[in-house]
Amino acid sequence: MPASDATAEDIAARLSAIGLITRVEEHAAHTSIEAEVPESLPAESWRESLEVVAEADRFGLVATSLNGRTLWAAVHKAVPATGDVRGPGRQR
Repeated sequence: MPASDATAEDIAARLSAIGLITRVEEHAAHTSIEAEVPESLPAESWRESLEVVAEADRFGLVATSLNGRTLWAAVHKAVPATGDVRGPGRQR
């Protein structure tokens, strides 16, 4: 398992352990993790959840009056190594 997959799974598992319901989605260049944040989340859980998402490459919070609060994180997928870094016709 690539390190980026393990990081995304770890973030989702730790947010779930705090009591947040998480969604994980695979995209071409990254894996996203989202968690709905209830109004009643204690301050200590907020601190812990922020420490968790800080391990991602990007993270943030979306808050709206219609949809509540969603904490999100994105972990970039590793670029596969290749022997042909110069492109076709540019090899020595």
